[in-house]
Amino acid sequence: MKRQAAALILCLLLVFQLSFPPARAADRVYFTAVSSYVLPLSDNTMPFWSGGYVYIASSIFTGTAREALGISQVLNSDQGRLVLYSGGRSLTYNLSANCALDNDGAAYYPGAIQRNGTVFVPAKTVSRYFDLVYSVIEVEHGSMVWLRPPDYNLSDKLYADAARHPMNSVYADYIRAKESAPQEGGGPDGSGRPSSPSGAQDPAAELDGKRIALCFQAGSSATLLADALESYGAGAAFFFTPEEMERQGGALRRLTAQGQSIGILADAGDPDRTVAEQLEAGNAALFRATCGKTRLAYIQGGGAQALQAAREAGFHCLRPELDRSGYDLRSAAGALELVRRLASWRGDAAVWLGDAANSAGLRSLLSAVKEAGGVCAAYTEAGLR
Repeated sequence: MKRQAAALILCLLLVFQLSFPPARAADRVYFTAVSSYVLPLSDNTMPFWSGGYVYIASSIFTGTAREALGISQVLNSDQGRLVLYSGGRSLTYNLSANCALDNDGAAYYPGAIQRNGTVFVPAKTVSRYFDLVYSVIEVEHGSMVWLRPPDYNLSDKLYADAARHPMNSVYADYIRAKESAPQEGGGPDGSGRPSSPSGAQDPAAELDGKRIALCFQAGSSATLLADALESYGAGAAFFFTPEEMERQGGALRRLTAQGQSIGILADAGDPDRTVAEQLEAGNAALFRATCGKTRLAYIQGGGAQALQAAREAGFHCLRPELDRSGYDLRSAAGALELVRRLASWRGDAAVWLGDAANSAGLRSLLSAVKEAGGVCAAYTEAGLR
């Protein structure tokens, strides 16, 4: 009876969560999990309840989550529009309306919610439309929203038990990031200045000469990221889809002149083209823009067969030690969190950031890595250089 009463109270609190400020370090949190992956925790992307629906950040449909669920997102903040798509099906959210439209113009309610600069979508609508299953599970530090394909044969309880270790890991990262973030009213020294974003004075954030290979999914911000890298004399790798290579000839020429690495981003789930065809198209576009080609690739959503196809075509495939595409690298706090994770990693590391970084976040990270004694080096066809 006591357990039922506690569950009822918890549900009531969740329904009204929007009226409360972001969770403090000691508060209960909401994890997001997709298939076998527990995603990083962040106040800006944490699920919440509103109007009887649980909302999840649309940004989870990138990187690992995108590969696991087969759903991608395109967010155009200037036009106030978000598109989720998989194969030939899509849901388009107008951020000023309370619904989404499918390919045929049919409306699905409720619509998206924009909160703390992040767009959230109702898990129920997305799951039903794209033939997924979702659960809200009570776990040790709060609750977990778990999305997976319908053939994922594991009960909520068994999954929660199996995911206990990764949940504890991302929770510990979350708490450390919050405790190290600058507080309103002044820094920890009482000077009124925020603490250094690099954490170089923190022994846990020492990199001791480690080489870090930053790898991005190149988009419209490629030149801004290149500006940040150039100002710090740092190297990185930019992965373009064949379509982006066609559109961004100027960025390709800029990156080539700067000495940055360029790779091809291929989608193993593309129903129209094989991985080999995408790699060929990417190199054709790259040659038209720069008179050069690449043998560096990153295969999304592909297993051993897709990787083997790329290798047989003569490509070196990026296999990052750390996949941080689910984290936002858009602030000093995000940079500090990543540096601390790199400090705990043994040896050099290639880091896949996907499209989760902006110029400000990258500058904070480059400064933090430099102060912590690390080096940001380019990832090439031969690996780290």
